[in-house]
Parts: sequence; C-alpha cells; structure tokens
Amino acid sequence: MNLLENLSEETLKTRGLSWAHVPDVWESLRGGTLHVHVPARVDYFQDPAGVHVKDDAPYLWSKVNGDFVARAHVRPPATRSGGDAAALMVRQDAGHWAKLCYEYTSLGNLAAVSVVTNGISDDANGADLAAVEVWLQVCRVGDLFGLHYALDGKSWRLVRYFKLSMPDPVQVGLVAQCPMGPGTTVDWLSFSIEPRKVKDLRAGK
Repeated sequence: MNLLENLSEETLKTRGLSWAHVPDVWESLRGGTLHVHVPARVDYFQDPAGVHVKDDAPYLWSKVNGDFVARAHVRPPATRSGGDAAALMVRQDAGHWAKLCYEYTSLGNLAAVSVVTNGISDDANGADLAAVEVWLQVCRVGDLFGLHYALDGKSWRLVRYFKLSMPDPVQVGLVAQCPMGPGTTVDWLSFSIEPRKVKDLRAGK
C-alpha cells in the first residue's frame, strides 16, 4: 500500500503518519506523489568533527514495531547543492538512526549515500547513479539492518549492512534535506512499510 496516496491533513492520522519539522509547503499530486518544499540548511547529521550537527529536516514518519521492510520510490531533488537528497530513515532519537539517501554529493554527482548514527554519524557514499527515479529500501531483522537501492523496484543492490540497537517502537519515514543550499523541492512517489522478516538482509529479500 502506498501510504502517500491522496494524502492530506485529514488522512495523516488515519494512516499513522506524523511530521517532524513540517515543511512550509507540501502537496499531494496525482498518482500518489508527495511534493515537498524543503527549507534552506536542514539535515540530519551528527558530524564526527562536531562541526555540522543538525536534526531539523522535514521528516514524515510512522511508528513500527519488530521486523519490517520499508520502501520509498523517489526522484532526485530539484537543485544540486551538496547534500540535497530524498531519503528513507529509521530512527530512535537524535543519536540513534540510519538513513539511505538519493543525494547530490559534494562531488556534484548523484549517488546512493548511507549514514548510520550511533551517537556520531558514519557517512559513506555508495554507487554513483544517474536515474530519473530510484527505489530505496530499509530492512530490519532484530538489531540488524540492510539498506538497498533498486532502479526497477525489484533488483535490490546492497548499500550497507550493519547492527544498530534500537528498542521498539522505532520511527520509519521519509526525509527531505538541503544541508548547504538555499532550499529545494523533493518528490516522493510512494512509501510503504511491511511488517515482515526478510530471509537475506544482504539481498534485501
């Protein structure tokens, strides 16, 4: 089920969705797309150097217990400032979370970027991509997680496999970030959460 289909202020609660740092403008478009206007200099990052510490980007999330598979179908941000991204995140609190981003990197290219935060963020650029749309996936099995991307929503490629202890419930949702630029827009085409356990976290299925 696409949780973004015909989303409105009225249907947010019935679908168990909440905003953290509500964007100034968000609108539901035809086909289940959610269009978000992202303010300037917002992000989620706990910089190992202590310089860039942010926890303030628009985040649409739902509470989830136990093992799950969460998927988001996204387009790249409209602008190309370093760090502009559409992301899928699982989160306990400001010091414990992980996100998978379709991001314009500081090198000027699009990539699958993962960040795992356990007090301090561990940031890693993954595969370079140049797709108009990308599927992002987060799978949980206990305290183990797999982050994946796919160009077709079926053929999953591993970005990161890791352990992060987070008690139930956790937040799972969509992030729209613009850490260095003057603001941007992001399109989320779909978002789903399934309460199930994958057989192989590396394969994502």
